[in-house]
Amino acid sequence: MTGRHAVQTDSAPSAIGPYSQAIAARGYVFASGQVGLDPATGDVVRGSVADQAERALKNLAAVLDAAGTGFDRVVKTTIFLSDMSHFAAVNEVYARHMVQPYPARSTVAVRELPKGALVEIECIALAGERTAS
Repeated sequence: MTGRHAVQTDSAPSAIGPYSQAIAARGYVFASGQVGLDPATGDVVRGSVADQAERALKNLAAVLDAAGTGFDRVVKTTIFLSDMSHFAAVNEVYARHMVQPYPARSTVAVRELPKGALVEIECIALAGERTAS
C-alpha cells in the first residue's frame, strides 16, 4: 500500500473535529482515539469507566474492521485516563479485547477528555488480514 487513505465507518462515532477515524498508510492503520461514545447518539455511555472502556474498544474494533484489520494486528496502543485511579478497571476490560502477545502500550493521565469522557484509547495496527477472530 502506498500513500495514505482515510478509514471511515458508521459503526463508530463520526469524528468530532478535523480528523479521520483512522488513516491507512504503508502497511499500517493509525486509529484515532476513541472514547465511550454511542455511535447512534453521539453521547458518552452512562455508567462506570469500565462501561466507557468497553464502548471505546468496541468503537476502535469497528474502525479497525473497516480498515480490514483487528485487535490481533495491533502493535501499539495509548490509553488516556481522566484519573489514574481508573487504571485497574480499564486494564481488566482491555485484557478481554486485546490478543496475546499484547501490544506495546502507554497509559497516561490527562486533565480532561472530549465530552467529559473518562477514558480514550488509540492504536496502531498492521494492515491486512486478521490472523485470529
